[in-house]
Amino acid sequence: MDIAIRQAHPDEYEPLGTLTARAYLDDGLLDYGETDPYLPVLKDVASRAAAAEVLVAVDGDHLLGGVTFVQGPGPVADIARPGEAEIRALAITRTARGRGAGEALVRACIDRARATEGCKAVVLSTQSSMHAAHRIYERLGFVRTPDRDWNPVPHLDDLTLLTYKLTL
Repeated sequence: MDIAIRQAHPDEYEPLGTLTARAYLDDGLLDYGETDPYLPVLKDVASRAAAAEVLVAVDGDHLLGGVTFVQGPGPVADIARPGEAEIRALAITRTARGRGAGEALVRACIDRARATEGCKAVVLSTQSSMHAAHRIYERLGFVRTPDRDWNPVPHLDDLTLLTYKLTL
Protein backbone atom coordinates (compact mmCIF):
# COMPACT_ATOMS: atom_id res chain seq x y z
CA MET A 1 0.00 0.00 0.00
CA ASP A 2 1.32 3.41 -0.97
CA ILE A 3 -0.18 5.83 1.55
CA ALA A 4 -0.17 9.58 0.96
CA ILE A 5 -1.27 12.15 3.53
CA ARG A 6 -2.70 15.44 2.32
CA GLN A 7 -5.32 18.04 3.08
CA ALA A 8 -8.85 16.87 2.34
CA HIS A 9 -10.52 18.27 -0.76
CA PRO A 10 -14.05 19.68 -0.38
CA ASP A 11 -15.47 16.89 -2.56
CA GLU A 12 -14.07 14.41 0.00
CA TYR A 13 -15.83 15.95 3.02
CA GLU A 14 -19.01 13.91 2.65
CA PRO A 15 -17.25 10.56 1.99
CA LEU A 16 -14.86 11.23 4.88
CA GLY A 17 -17.79 12.06 7.16
CA THR A 18 -19.45 8.81 6.20
CA LEU A 19 -16.19 6.88 6.70
CA THR A 20 -15.67 8.46 10.14
CA ALA A 21 -19.24 7.82 11.26
CA ARG A 22 -19.08 4.24 9.97
CA ALA A 23 -15.82 3.58 11.83
CA TYR A 24 -17.30 4.82 15.12
CA LEU A 25 -20.55 2.91 14.59
CA ASP A 26 -18.90 -0.34 13.51
CA ASP A 27 -16.54 -0.23 16.48
CA GLY A 28 -19.43 0.29 18.90
CA LEU A 29 -18.12 3.66 20.06
CA LEU A 30 -21.46 5.48 19.98
CA ASP A 31 -23.75 4.55 22.88
CA TYR A 32 -26.92 5.32 20.92
CA GLY A 33 -25.86 3.90 17.55
CA GLU A 34 -27.52 5.58 14.57
CA THR A 35 -29.36 8.01 16.88
CA ASP A 36 -26.29 9.10 18.84
CA PRO A 37 -26.08 12.90 19.08
CA TYR A 38 -22.35 12.79 18.23
CA LEU A 39 -22.98 11.11 14.87
CA PRO A 40 -23.86 14.36 13.02
CA VAL A 41 -20.69 15.95 14.41
CA LEU A 42 -18.58 13.09 13.06
CA LYS A 43 -20.25 13.40 9.66
CA ASP A 44 -19.82 17.19 9.47
CA VAL A 45 -16.32 17.38 8.02
CA ALA A 46 -17.10 20.71 6.31
CA SER A 47 -17.55 22.44 9.68
CA ARG A 48 -14.30 21.00 10.99
CA ALA A 49 -12.50 22.03 7.80
CA ALA A 50 -13.80 25.60 8.18
CA ALA A 51 -12.10 25.93 11.58
CA ALA A 52 -9.19 23.46 11.40
CA GLU A 53 -7.18 21.36 8.97
CA VAL A 54 -8.69 18.08 7.87
CA LEU A 55 -6.16 15.56 6.58
CA VAL A 56 -6.80 12.36 4.67
CA ALA A 57 -4.82 9.20 4.08
CA VAL A 58 -5.20 7.97 0.50
CA ASP A 59 -3.90 5.14 -1.62
CA GLY A 60 -4.17 6.53 -5.13
CA ASP A 61 -7.75 7.76 -5.29
CA HIS A 62 -8.92 5.41 -2.49
CA LEU A 63 -9.80 7.16 0.80
CA LEU A 64 -8.35 5.23 3.75
CA GLY A 65 -9.09 7.55 6.64
CA GLY A 66 -8.82 11.02 8.06
CA VAL A 67 -8.10 13.20 11.04
CA THR A 68 -8.66 16.80 12.11
CA PHE A 69 -5.66 18.86 13.18
CA VAL A 70 -6.58 21.84 15.36
CA GLN A 71 -3.83 24.44 15.80
CA GLY A 72 -5.00 25.53 19.24
CA PRO A 73 -7.99 26.46 21.39
CA GLY A 74 -11.09 27.37 19.42
CA PRO A 75 -14.46 26.16 18.19
CA VAL A 76 -13.25 22.71 17.08
CA ALA A 77 -10.94 22.02 20.02
CA ASP A 78 -12.14 20.06 23.03
CA ILE A 79 -9.18 20.26 25.41
CA ALA A 80 -6.39 22.31 23.77
CA ARG A 81 -4.97 25.09 25.89
CA PRO A 82 -2.83 27.99 24.64
CA GLY A 83 0.38 26.55 23.17
CA GLU A 84 -1.25 23.19 22.38
CA ALA A 85 -2.54 21.68 19.15
CA GLU A 86 -5.22 19.01 19.22
CA ILE A 87 -5.96 15.88 17.22
CA ARG A 88 -9.65 15.08 16.64
CA ALA A 89 -11.76 12.46 14.88
CA LEU A 90 -9.08 10.01 13.76
CA ALA A 91 -10.77 7.27 11.75
CA ILE A 92 -9.51 4.55 9.40
CA THR A 93 -11.54 2.16 7.24
CA ARG A 94 -11.51 -1.42 8.48
CA THR A 95 -9.75 -2.59 5.31
CA ALA A 96 -6.88 -0.12 5.83
CA ARG A 97 -6.29 -0.81 9.53
CA GLY A 98 -2.94 -2.24 10.50
CA ARG A 99 -1.25 -0.85 7.41
CA GLY A 100 0.10 2.40 8.85
CA ALA A 101 -2.56 4.88 7.73
CA GLY A 102 -3.53 5.88 11.29
CA GLU A 103 0.06 6.34 12.37
CA ALA A 104 0.84 8.33 9.22
CA LEU A 105 -2.05 10.70 9.97
CA VAL A 106 -0.95 11.18 13.59
CA ARG A 107 2.65 11.81 12.45
CA ALA A 108 1.37 14.42 9.97
CA CYS A 109 -0.42 16.18 12.84
CA ILE A 110 2.74 16.13 14.94
CA ASP A 111 4.71 17.61 12.03
CA ARG A 112 2.13 20.37 11.64
CA ALA A 113 2.24 21.10 15.37
CA ARG A 114 6.03 21.40 15.25
CA ALA A 115 5.66 23.88 12.37
CA THR A 116 3.11 25.95 14.30
CA GLU A 117 4.70 28.94 15.99
CA GLY A 118 4.35 28.79 19.77
CA CYS A 119 3.06 25.22 19.82
CA LYS A 120 4.66 23.25 22.62
CA ALA A 121 2.44 20.15 22.76
CA VAL A 122 -0.18 18.04 21.02
CA VAL A 123 -3.17 16.78 22.99
CA LEU A 124 -6.06 14.44 22.26
CA SER A 125 -9.01 12.63 23.80
CA THR A 126 -9.81 8.99 23.21
CA GLN A 127 -12.22 6.37 24.45
CA SER A 128 -10.89 3.69 26.77
CA SER A 129 -11.75 0.95 24.26
CA MET A 130 -9.67 2.43 21.41
CA HIS A 131 -6.68 0.20 22.14
CA ALA A 132 -5.15 0.29 18.64
CA ALA A 133 -5.17 4.08 18.71
CA HIS A 134 -3.61 4.09 22.20
CA ARG A 135 -0.76 1.93 20.88
CA ILE A 136 -0.10 4.42 18.07
CA TYR A 137 -0.11 7.38 20.46
CA GLU A 138 2.19 5.69 22.97
CA ARG A 139 4.57 4.48 20.24
CA LEU A 140 4.89 8.08 19.04
CA GLY A 141 5.68 9.39 22.54
CA PHE A 142 2.30 10.55 23.82
CA VAL A 143 1.76 10.05 27.55
CA ARG A 144 -1.48 9.72 29.47
CA THR A 145 -2.69 12.82 31.28
CA PRO A 146 -5.34 11.45 33.66
CA ASP A 147 -5.75 14.83 35.33
CA ARG A 148 -7.29 16.09 32.05
CA ASP A 149 -9.68 13.15 31.48
CA TRP A 150 -13.20 14.45 30.95
CA ASN A 151 -16.80 13.54 30.26
CA PRO A 152 -18.40 15.19 27.19
CA VAL A 153 -21.87 14.01 28.28
CA PRO A 154 -22.04 14.66 32.04
CA HIS A 155 -25.39 12.88 32.50
CA LEU A 156 -23.70 9.63 31.43
CA ASP A 157 -21.51 8.61 34.34
CA ASP A 158 -19.76 5.85 32.39
CA LEU A 159 -18.38 8.02 29.57
CA THR A 160 -14.96 9.35 30.45
CA LEU A 161 -12.58 10.25 27.67
CA LEU A 162 -8.93 9.52 28.33
CA THR A 163 -6.42 12.18 27.38
CA TYR A 164 -2.90 12.04 26.01
CA LYS A 165 -0.22 14.66 25.48
CA LEU A 166 2.95 14.82 23.44
CA THR A 167 5.38 17.51 24.52
CA LEU A 168 7.25 18.86 21.51
